[in-house]
Amino acid sequence: MRPRLQDKYCNEILPGLAESLGRKNVNSLPKLQAIVVNMGVGAANQDKKYMEEALDALTQVTGQKPVVTKARKSIAGFRLREGSNVGCKVTLRGTRMYEFLDRLISISLPRVRDFRGVNPNSFDGSGNYNLGITEFLVFPEINPDKFSKPQGMNITFVTTARNDDEGRELLRQFGMPFRTKDSGRN
Repeated sequence: MRPRLQDKYCNEILPGLAESLGRKNVNSLPKLQAIVVNMGVGAANQDKKYMEEALDALTQVTGQKPVVTKARKSIAGFRLREGSNVGCKVTLRGTRMYEFLDRLISISLPRVRDFRGVNPNSFDGSGNYNLGITEFLVFPEINPDKFSKPQGMNITFVTTARNDDEGRELLRQFGMPFRTKDSGRN
């Protein structure tokens, strides 16, 4: 069975984007290619249990086994050696990507304290969007008693949009709660 947001994309969002962008070719319309969830675990240098907790949390949140990322070069000021574990990441595509996006938009983001919407200007110039979450405890899958140190995570939405405006419109159609000028700080 297809995820709810994938059906919405095929049945509602694509025709709406074709009309608003003035394109007839469906393949030229922007689509969501992947969602990359990344956690930097700087404390893993001193204690290995933080890396294990981050791997466990990312597995629970995404439903996929994360890849451990390693330092590319040594930095003495951070007590970092080349090749040491510094974080973990997961790249979601297809069904898991749409299910994660649905849970993020409808359940997790509204659980963020004092949530007024996400920054609409966090695009990279090519239509890809970056979102930072300060604690992974906003996801309902996570048992807060099991983790000793709350971690933040970075979520990147990789799109085929040609520019930021197309990417913003695509994510808005999916239901991404972008902050507006009257809903608080900008």
